Amino acid sequence: MPQEQAPQNETQTHDESYVIGYALEPKKIQNLIRPSLIDHAKKQGIHLIPIDINKPLIQQHPHLRFHCIIQKLQPKHWNNLNFHEYLSKHGANTTTTTIIIDPPHLVQKLQNRVSMLDSASQLPLSLQNATVGVPYQVVVDDEKKTKNSVEEMVMGSNLRFPVIAKPLYADGTMKSHELCLVFDAQGLRETLNKNAAGGAATPVVLQEFVNHGGVVFKVYVAGEHVRCVKRTSLPNIPEDKAKAGTLKFSQISNFTIQDNNGDGANHLSNIERAEMPEESLIKELARALRERTGLNLFNIDVIRDAKDCTRYLVIDINYFPGYAKLPCYESFITDFLLDCVRNKAAVVCV
Repeated sequence: MPQEQAPQNETQTHDESYVIGYALEPKKIQNLIRPSLIDHAKKQGIHLIPIDINKPLIQQHPHLRFHCIIQKLQPKHWNNLNFHEYLSKHGANTTTTTIIIDPPHLVQKLQNRVSMLDSASQLPLSLQNATVGVPYQVVVDDEKKTKNSVEEMVMGSNLRFPVIAKPLYADGTMKSHELCLVFDAQGLRETLNKNAAGGAATPVVLQEFVNHGGVVFKVYVAGEHVRCVKRTSLPNIPEDKAKAGTLKFSQISNFTIQDNNGDGANHLSNIERAEMPEESLIKELARALRERTGLNLFNIDVIRDAKDCTRYLVIDINYFPGYAKLPCYESFITDFLLDCVRNKAAVVCV
């Protein structure tokens, strides 16, 4: 796996040379830290240095001071680094403190699908012709399931089928990605029973499903740098065509969208027809969420209501997404890293 060696003179750096460590799981390193990124960053004076996530940081590169560290770690590995010990040695004043992108306690907000979307509700956005909100959702836990029937629970909460069932915790595990579209009460009952099989059930979020033309807008944020791309999503569900049961998202990813005549409209035509949101809306949304969450590296999944083209909904926020999927991601990430080390005011620091 390609990786850059630490600068020969580890005790000195000059104005245009910066040392940035990356504390990432192996799979994330493979996806993000590619030779093209290492080379592009180096040309801009950035040295990307790997951090061993299994031992204290103070024991690694003992004479090296990191200007910035980017991380996406589970709590166990973050604790292994013992970052506070490293910081105490290298000083904690404004001129020498290492910037952490992003602090783990802030990332935790996005690992719960309720607090995640709370961050996107009632944002102070200055928009003329559009609104940005979040879908209505409720949490189903064991207590609620025993006290009420699923029908009463859904109807009493103003939800209407179909709904999207998601595990409450978005912690990166396989189970956290087990999502499904639920069409009726029987499908919901089956989903909850399957969730409870084999032990204690994990809480489930039931989220309002909104027809959105089979297109999701993925907004990638890296500090003040923002880029929006279109991707295929769940197809519209005609209100006059009742369905039953459930449909897993893994199945929908290979699902052929059917048009009104049932003879199959393709995903590409939906993508091609969909107009991108106004750039000002995307940038304002990214700015507001950076300020609300205190985070710098995330993406936002946004849909546009098929019935109201001025109504946008944030349906998911992911920390440190797959930036390598973006065209020319090397410059996107490098420009952000330069902001971190040159202009701390351009980075949310909490």
